[in-house]
Amino acid sequence: MSIGVRFAPSPTGYLHVGGLRTALYNYLYAKGEGGKIILRIEDTDQSRKVEDAVEQLMSAFDVMGIHFDESPKNEGNCGPYFQSQRLDLYKKHVDELVDKGLAYPCFCSSERLNALRKEKQALKLSTKYDRHCLSFTKDEIAKKCKSEPHVIRLKIPDSKSITFSDTVRNDVTFNTEEIDDQVLLKSDGFPTYHLANVVDDYHMGITHVIRGEEWLSSTPKHILLYNAFGWEAPQFAHVPLLLNPDKSKLSKRQGDVAVEDYLKKGILPEALINFVALLGWNPGDDREIFSMNELISEFSLERIHISGAVFNQEKLSWMNSQYLKELPLNKIVAYAKPFITLDVNTEDDKFNRTIDFARSRVSYLTEFDEEIKYFYTHDVHEHPDADILSEASSQSLFKFWVDELSKNDTWIPETLKALISKTNDELGIKGKDLFFPMRLAIYGECKGPDIPSIYNILGRDEIIARFNSVIKG
Repeated sequence: MSIGVRFAPSPTGYLHVGGLRTALYNYLYAKGEGGKIILRIEDTDQSRKVEDAVEQLMSAFDVMGIHFDESPKNEGNCGPYFQSQRLDLYKKHVDELVDKGLAYPCFCSSERLNALRKEKQALKLSTKYDRHCLSFTKDEIAKKCKSEPHVIRLKIPDSKSITFSDTVRNDVTFNTEEIDDQVLLKSDGFPTYHLANVVDDYHMGITHVIRGEEWLSSTPKHILLYNAFGWEAPQFAHVPLLLNPDKSKLSKRQGDVAVEDYLKKGILPEALINFVALLGWNPGDDREIFSMNELISEFSLERIHISGAVFNQEKLSWMNSQYLKELPLNKIVAYAKPFITLDVNTEDDKFNRTIDFARSRVSYLTEFDEEIKYFYTHDVHEHPDADILSEASSQSLFKFWVDELSKNDTWIPETLKALISKTNDELGIKGKDLFFPMRLAIYGECKGPDIPSIYNILGRDEIIARFNSVIKG
């Protein structure tokens, strides 16, 4: 069997991290099984449509390294698919259900439906539709359809319960007595989510529906539709909710939820993918760092948890710092460039060296500016500790180093350490009396990286120039 999965968002303007996780699980499963993943835009609710939302969505997925395929049934489209362009297909299938007596037109106004709902609520009864429009004859229905706005409802069978298999939750049973005669086609000709979802999944060859647990209660409605059409239902897997630390559902009220927001904060795509993959799934051991290929190899639906997963910002920060340390330098340099606001040349080797130095000291790309600024600015005379630069011992120290560095144009960490020992012996300056004024003179702070690290980035000539700038002539 050819595996087919899909990610089917509404075009609401941004990619939620929960949506990223759902898309990622679908992607990992499809790629691990040699199947296909398609992108389908569920835009039948035109009131929710946001301009350029699809373009933003595609851009986010491209950055995250998730790429979609065409339909497993080869509909000749590499996606995304738009439900608003498939209205004739939905209408055709609704007509089939009406002809079979499995669906029916409903002409009830919103006023009648609201009044009915309030009346039943007052009596503490189920607010299900009362099937008022099932009492019309065929002739009455035909006449009304020509002149009155109407929807099409599914006639829910009289069975008492429905059970389906869920890979994450095993067998799940719902009481069908509480399921309303759901609307399939709205009066404007657009399908509801339930109808479009089932029709598209069937026609696009979707074998596994992997989605958030908020859709679990909709699944019996979808099973009933599959049964009505005589189609085999896909395998379902409902993944747990993402939670705030207080165990409430992750939402914008308590912080960032958009993938784009995390990227703007300086989270690496690789780190975010790794992090969300572990929100509700584990590989069965203590490993925490995975490349995309490793995730594809290790992922299985059976290891998805049932309980909600807490979105731990500190854990994400830690994971991002690990990727900043371990990814190839050229990739980190490319990621860092858009975040640099300093007036520096980001194309020369010095910039590469500063990023290589700083990447082990930051957790976010946004922190690079602060870490590398000392290698590009040298305004030490306004520093609170600037007085130590003019002390006699410091002046002797600076002159000694200028003389020594000028004797050789090639210095390595070992020879620089030997020069430090020579300074100790000949000038009698040690410890912080040596390193504080040295660092302040050539780096800009009394505390910071060791002298060989500073030298590696600045080079001999700039080190000498900085010493000379603080030597009083």
